[in-house]
Amino acid sequence: MAASYIQEEHEIFRESLRKFLEKEAYPNYDKWEEDRLIPREFWRKMGVQGFLCPDIEGKYGGSDVDWGFSVVINEELERVGSGMVGIGLHNDIVVPYITGYGTEEQKERWLPKCAAGEIITAIAMTEPGAGSDLAGIRTTARLEGDHYIVNGEKTFITNGIHSDLIIIACKTDSHAVPRHKGVSLLAIERGTKGFTRGRKLNKVGLHCQDTAELIFEDCKVPKENLIGEEGKGFLYLMEKLQQERLVVAITAQVASEEMLKLTLDYVKNREAFGKPISQFQNTQFKIAEMATDIEMGRSFLDQLITEHMAGKDVVTKVSMAKWKLTESARKIAAECMQLHGGYGYMEEYEIARRYRDIPVASIYAGTNEIMKTIIAKNLGL
Repeated sequence: MAASYIQEEHEIFRESLRKFLEKEAYPNYDKWEEDRLIPREFWRKMGVQGFLCPDIEGKYGGSDVDWGFSVVINEELERVGSGMVGIGLHNDIVVPYITGYGTEEQKERWLPKCAAGEIITAIAMTEPGAGSDLAGIRTTARLEGDHYIVNGEKTFITNGIHSDLIIIACKTDSHAVPRHKGVSLLAIERGTKGFTRGRKLNKVGLHCQDTAELIFEDCKVPKENLIGEEGKGFLYLMEKLQQERLVVAITAQVASEEMLKLTLDYVKNREAFGKPISQFQNTQFKIAEMATDIEMGRSFLDQLITEHMAGKDVVTKVSMAKWKLTESARKIAAECMQLHGGYGYMEEYEIARRYRDIPVASIYAGTNEIMKTIIAKNLGL
């Protein structure tokens, strides 16, 4: 049964997106993995078809539709492969900072190009010495006249190579008490003097997704590029992390569904001892366990999406979903690879790629240990 937030128009949109991806993504994905990059041309094609930032207002180049359309996009991109995660980050994690806290001038300057695929965005929080502790970042932004002078480094930045507009978390007041009140958000554009890219990072998985280091050395950023108010960056990050973690939960759930589908097909066709391995009780029990976990995860996730779209505070449930669904996906990846036997360890079988790609979902957007800390705190512990 379809989720309550899915209407006929969402399914028409999904069918259109699937046809697009069958033509433009599926046949090219293995090549993108080899190249360690999704070409910018694919982004532009996504924009032309209306598959980027569909929920922003029409006057800024969007379709002004509900967030259910973004859910559909994230689901279908994950079915292609987890390396497509940078598009979801652009649509549903970075651009919302501009729509939510940006000035009218900023929206008019950046949003139409974001929707068209002409601007690719990134968000830079993590540093070599600061990950989960965002209040402890060391990148500084000192206001001098009509510019901020930015110094620092960021790492593990999704879309780090392609990005044309990066929203960075920085310290505009290093002496603020408590520390988080000194954090602000600045938008830094490609070509800004003092901004360079470091290495494109060589990851275990997500090979086609460009992840990089960013370096700022006396980087001169116009003060008009401040997102929202100075000193409120940490608050903005906390407000938007709810949707970011929900996107991660969605992709983990879909990855689990896809891995089970792959494995069902395999065990029905692979024979051992004169019969399909799907007829062995161990195989049946493993499949039954995974199918049950996936079905329960889907029910919880769909209800959570509905509540999020209704504007409810679902921080605790989002933390639960992000933790549980990514952890479940890791276990399912291991079980599915085992059921593939030796072939599961071969690169020509998709399960091998899924097995590589899924573990990082329990790390980014806040580690699962942080998710448990949030849950415990919100339960009054």
